Amino acid sequence: MLDELLGRASLKDRIDELEEENERLQSRYEAESERRADAATARQDAEEKVNRLEDRIAQLEGELEHVDGDGDSLAVRRRERLRGSRLAEVVGRLTSFRTGPEGALTAVLDSDDAVDDLRDETDIDLDDVLGERSALIDEATPCVLCVDDAGLVGVTLEPPVDLADEALGGDHDSRVTWTDRFALEEEWLLPTGRYALALVRTDLFALGVYESDERVDYRGFESDVKGNHSKGGFSQARFERIRDDQIDDHLERCTEALADYDVERLFVVGQRGVVDTLVEESGLEVAGTAAVDATGDPKPALEDAHRSFWTTDLRVL
Repeated sequence: MLDELLGRASLKDRIDELEEENERLQSRYEAESERRADAATARQDAEEKVNRLEDRIAQLEGELEHVDGDGDSLAVRRRERLRGSRLAEVVGRLTSFRTGPEGALTAVLDSDDAVDDLRDETDIDLDDVLGERSALIDEATPCVLCVDDAGLVGVTLEPPVDLADEALGGDHDSRVTWTDRFALEEEWLLPTGRYALALVRTDLFALGVYESDERVDYRGFESDVKGNHSKGGFSQARFERIRDDQIDDHLERCTEALADYDVERLFVVGQRGVVDTLVEESGLEVAGTAAVDATGDPKPALEDAHRSFWTTDLRVL
């Protein structure tokens, strides 16, 4: 009676209703969290399975390239495409490797480099360690080469970033160093720190800002660009002029979008000709470019491009 007189009864009823609503929302949140966790686990399992299948395909393709009629051709012992946690694990093993002084060789090799060049420039003869298998290095360039003087480790890694200007061992002029460990930098092979990765096609733009492998910002759009020309209607020449103008407008939109983001490292991937044109005409300083085959809508295409870019080809010599 007193509660009714003081107007507290309705308040208590409202509190009870809110508590019940809170319990329902909490149960709903817990169910949704569990569903998302299950979905993330299923996706991770699927990605690991895809990785294993791609690794096996790459290994078989590598073996096929080197097998001749007698089956005696020189071939890498193993070839594997690495990404994600598997790549981090392999890089961790290599960086933790220790030898005596000047027992571990690290070399950054361009696509034009060869074992003979390494021998001529540095007086390093890898035949002493790898024997005839040193010839396999030429097929792996551009790459990072890691070899120890006992021949226990002999691998090449094809990094996603361009290492042409990298110097090793504190020597600004050297791309080769002998120390007691492999002079690998995680940022050469793994998504570390803050950076942006942009996917550019003739009709699509997608950009993600990342902290390591987690996307923290996103922007994407598609532009109306004519497809392949078909007979009838526009003449071929007029059609191509219109299409070229549409692509130019699209690349201008891409340049403006990129200018809105201030990040230390920018990677641009996608259709090779489109990427090269964008980088050249925009004057942007990029940390690396790559051709990737990422189709579909902007956001899922960006996920595919990011996954493809941060993939490293490992060869065990």
